Amino acid sequence: MVTILGTHTVIPKEETPKGLLWLSDNDQLWRWSHTPSIYVYNPKQNNAKNNNTVVDVNVLVERMRESLSEILVHYYPLAGRLSWTDGGRLELDCNAKGVLLLEAESKKSMAEYGDFTPNEPSIKELIPAVDYSCQINELPLFLAQVTKFHGGDGGFAVGILFSHPLGDGLAAIRFINSWAKLTRGAKLDPSELPFLDRTVLKPTGPLTPPLFDHREFKPLPLILGRTDNIEEQKKKTTFALLKLTPEHVQKLKKNANANVTANGNGNAPHNPSPRPYSRFEIISAHIWRCACKARNLEENQPTVVKFNVDIRNRLNPPLPQNYFGNALGPTVTPTCYAKEITTQPISYASQKIREAVNKVSNHEFVKSQMHYVAGFENRWDLIRTPYLEKGEYRADVPFFGNPNIILGSWMSMPFYEADFGLGKPFYFGPGGVCPYDRGVIALMPDEDGDNGYGVVVYMHFQVDHMKDFIKYFWEDI
Repeated sequence: MVTILGTHTVIPKEETPKGLLWLSDNDQLWRWSHTPSIYVYNPKQNNAKNNNTVVDVNVLVERMRESLSEILVHYYPLAGRLSWTDGGRLELDCNAKGVLLLEAESKKSMAEYGDFTPNEPSIKELIPAVDYSCQINELPLFLAQVTKFHGGDGGFAVGILFSHPLGDGLAAIRFINSWAKLTRGAKLDPSELPFLDRTVLKPTGPLTPPLFDHREFKPLPLILGRTDNIEEQKKKTTFALLKLTPEHVQKLKKNANANVTANGNGNAPHNPSPRPYSRFEIISAHIWRCACKARNLEENQPTVVKFNVDIRNRLNPPLPQNYFGNALGPTVTPTCYAKEITTQPISYASQKIREAVNKVSNHEFVKSQMHYVAGFENRWDLIRTPYLEKGEYRADVPFFGNPNIILGSWMSMPFYEADFGLGKPFYFGPGGVCPYDRGVIALMPDEDGDNGYGVVVYMHFQVDHMKDFIKYFWEDI
């Protein structure tokens, strides 16, 4: 059980610009709720390495509150509030109403939380709570809860809620890392300050018809013989956390890149380029293959994988350094048959993942995508990911489960730089993963000491298929 000891509204330390800030069309795409995450620290373990003094929770929270007020001067949009326009567009009022910082203590030790599996009630109590029945213009856009664990291990959890329309994962991580840097007494370099003007993503000139067939915004394949996915939505799901060690990752890469030599000569099967498949391409392909096998899909069942790609450096010119906002390009693989994915080598599925990545590496494709999205002005409900209550099923809402999957990859993000003076976190993970088999699978880095980084797979899957998925997940490595 967690007890809240104090709730602090934190506003920028200095006067900041006021008024409305234009949110890009990319910001309009995402569910207007918050993204939960959790950092766990073991200062005692870090002190043994670094010979630091033990941190007092009151001192820590006060330092975090002061530095949060300081960092909000640079990230002042986070201290504002969202509102709706008459046309259903989100806009941001930079009114400096502030963010929330909560101080809490748990009656449980760090060890009693186990592996911090998302969606468990004991983990949810480490994340701030938000009452979504309130008007949207009353909701803080950023909340953090510092919880001290019971016992002598001196551990802390920092639970985060970050409003998705304000920024994507990279934007959130950069903010938190900068906040942490100030908390431990360091100074920010000018190169670390955010770029806040989102009009750089505003289409210039008149909107033009899309140059591409933007399948990433269209309905995904259904189970053969079905006219909607309501039946699949209602099926019971369960959660799994699967840890790939660096050795597992290397073995998968070796299998997929069997014919690509170290100097780049030769091609893996199905790989028209000498560039070896990436960690993301291979792990995504592995998950796709295991899902198709576990679901026992018919051989001619169409199936796809959908995911988002960071477009900051894929535009011409690239977005300014430290762009703060959403800069994600949705993409989807070519439609494949289940038999192709399950019987071909892993390089086949890896190539299909690469083809989806390559689409949003094309500036003209991204530009066409921006014009396509802008065409939904005043009809955002047709394209924005909605907020669904538990037990709510709608055929008109995107469903990414059986026979498809959707991936969210945070593998390359610098989570472990978030040192608030407690040393780097020994654990980082999502505070929740969509539990209604929307097919969402999250990929996170897993630091494995001197052995490098593995990958943690967080996933919900239908109960009927989870046992077989886990079986194939390990057998096929």
